[in-house]
Amino acid sequence: MSLENQVSTAKQEIVKDGLDMSLGEIMRIYERDELIINPAYQRLFRWDDSKKTKFIESLILGIPVPPIFVFTDEKGRWELIDGLQRLSTVFEYAGILKNANGDVVENFLPSGTQLLPDLDGKKWYAVDDDDNDALPIPIRLDVERARLRVEILKRESDQRAKYELFQRLNTGGAKLSPQEVRNCVMVMLNASLYEKLEKASEDANFISTTTLTRRAISEQRPLELLVRFIAYRYKEYRQSYDIHDWLDEAVIDISTDKDFDIDSEIDIFHRTFNILNEAAGDCSFKKFNGSAFERGFLISAYEAISIGVSRNIQNLENGQPGDLLEKIKKMWADERFTNHAQAGVRGTTRLANLLPIAHEWFE
Repeated sequence: MSLENQVSTAKQEIVKDGLDMSLGEIMRIYERDELIINPAYQRLFRWDDSKKTKFIESLILGIPVPPIFVFTDEKGRWELIDGLQRLSTVFEYAGILKNANGDVVENFLPSGTQLLPDLDGKKWYAVDDDDNDALPIPIRLDVERARLRVEILKRESDQRAKYELFQRLNTGGAKLSPQEVRNCVMVMLNASLYEKLEKASEDANFISTTTLTRRAISEQRPLELLVRFIAYRYKEYRQSYDIHDWLDEAVIDISTDKDFDIDSEIDIFHRTFNILNEAAGDCSFKKFNGSAFERGFLISAYEAISIGVSRNIQNLENGQPGDLLEKIKKMWADERFTNHAQAGVRGTTRLANLLPIAHEWFE
């Protein structure tokens, strides 16, 4: 197929429309539950009050706002694909943002404004005519009348094309991390799978052995490591792929595979990290220098050890914790591991060489 034909086919997979709407209209649509912000997406809404304040300031000053993207569900409602932080900020300031239970969350007040000092502490609505702690009505109405471009993906669009668009819109810059994008894709494709993985990622043994910081946990790092574990067991890694591209594809495949037994995989996950924590604790994925474990968590050790142990889980459970610890130490003495796990080796090369033999170290 020629490039021209490929472009034509790809464009046909996305059926879209667009229109300009006032921010006030979008607020009313949201209040009628005709604009859906998935609760899982709301958990990714991480703007602090400083960023929220700057955005409200920009709206008041009439600074243009990038378009938002929505797709039309089977009931004709819009589900937000891109624009979560911007719309959530407006909804929260106006006192209409809802949580996962459908309850309105507490609104925030601008603070630390730079260009508009008098905006600090100003509410969206005045309680009465004498309320001086609210936006002046002309300013509020100007904001509500501000036009915003809405790009609409219609129901006729190819389903996989929607998820591809979501990934492209939310990759790079100061937007969502690669794993946060995968989380949203999982929610779109298989909400039950996402909920099970999110719960499993809180496993105490898993958290203990991976020694993740609070920041890493807040940025969805546990879920990313769990997704890697599931994906590496699910399908063969292809070296020609960028790791994140490969994981993106694996998540879509897992989410849409009706025969995939996620409950069984999660059970193996729990058992794997239970025996690892018992045998090595927080040293499980640290470097062994020949006499002691040192430094912090290493992704290369995590990949080889977690997959290797999971492939031999039943035999290892029947052994002694000390046996597993010795196997980990011996792996660190094997040049096949150290040559591909050292700094400077590309992740694609590391995975292609270590995953196929990881089970051997734990037989």
